[in-house]
Amino acid sequence: MVSSSSVLPKVVDDATDQSTPRRAKWWYVTFHNVTAMVGAGVLSLPYAMAHLGWGPGAVALLASWGITLYTLWLLIQLHECVPGVRFDRLRDLGAHALGPRLGPWVVVPQQLIVQLGCDMVYMVTGGNCLQKFAESVCPTCAPLHQSYWICIFGSFQFLLSQFPNLDAITAVSFLAAAMSLSYSTISWAACVARGPVSGVSYAYKGGTAADSTFRVFSALGQVAFAYAGHGVVLEIQATIPSTPTKPSRAPMWKGTVAAYLVTAACYFPVALAGYWAFGRDVGDNVLVALQRPPWLVAAANMMVVIHVLGSYQVYAMPIFETMETILITRFRVPQGWLLRLVARSAYVAFTLFIAVTFPFFGDLLGFFGGFGFTPTSYFLPCILWLKIKKPPRFSASWLANWGCIVVGVLLMLASTIGGLRSIIQDAATFQFYS
Repeated sequence: MVSSSSVLPKVVDDATDQSTPRRAKWWYVTFHNVTAMVGAGVLSLPYAMAHLGWGPGAVALLASWGITLYTLWLLIQLHECVPGVRFDRLRDLGAHALGPRLGPWVVVPQQLIVQLGCDMVYMVTGGNCLQKFAESVCPTCAPLHQSYWICIFGSFQFLLSQFPNLDAITAVSFLAAAMSLSYSTISWAACVARGPVSGVSYAYKGGTAADSTFRVFSALGQVAFAYAGHGVVLEIQATIPSTPTKPSRAPMWKGTVAAYLVTAACYFPVALAGYWAFGRDVGDNVLVALQRPPWLVAAANMMVVIHVLGSYQVYAMPIFETMETILITRFRVPQGWLLRLVARSAYVAFTLFIAVTFPFFGDLLGFFGGFGFTPTSYFLPCILWLKIKKPPRFSASWLANWGCIVVGVLLMLASTIGGLRSIIQDAATFQFYS
């Protein structure tokens, strides 16, 4: 196996380059990674546990945490795998590993599914939590349908989308990361404080064998969705300065490990405490299931809203850049504020429309977790590593990467099928304006 640190990349610190500013520190990485990863997924983990059970659920969470941390390490090492070159975009790394023709066709669709999927789910999450916040603060007020709350949340994204790049939203990302840790703590602490509900049951739900199987498949997709930060990891690393003596992979890995420790502190207590409190009847958003104390539940829901405001932008920024680059280079559209306003507003409007049309939180997590996030989080980094580094057959690196590929492919197939079936079932009975 060729060591990724055997040759230091001859990268010039281009922190003075205003077109691609590289001034981030390792703690910026922590903020961005926590914002990108800890979001809608954490609220559905008790729901996934209800379908998997105590043992399989805990194993799935722990295994996913370890595998995805390893695949993040692979991408971080590959960022500067060619001396003098920085692969700031996953599509560029894919083109280098798989060829200029095949690479983009393999990588770009998967990355777009991750980014679009997250933004659609965050639209639904923001609307749900805004609705719960309003109901907690003013229980006597006339209720609004969920679709209107999603539109209200989307209106804020039209404004935030006008920030130019990731560096410009560092403060938003920091606030979002703080909110994620706060509402996760409130979620599991409130579950522990209230204790198990009357008649709680941890047995598997009844139904046919096919129904049970599909529920397990969808739950695995929800676990996969919880570890969805790989689609933007190279874009985050691109904000860090790098020199031959101080390559960017060192602070990037330091910030990533810190982010994963925060992730563990959010995910595991929420998943276990939420399932313990509500059992198999827990909803797909544990905050919605909590009722008391009202002020604490309202505060937690508003924290989720603030967090997904920032998370949406972390995933949207790479798409904004790609859209504007294509419009400028291929269609000769003049660069400026008008281009940014029209292109980014069109993207926000598109994700808002899909969110209002399919506001099925848990089912969307299962489907996108399997179809989109499993490849980028579980096995695409392994494929790129095998193609670029070419470790000897049956070496530790070769076996580890092929093991992740096999697990990832099986997980993708199972969770995609389960999530898609659930979406179809719910869409058949959903009433938009009731």
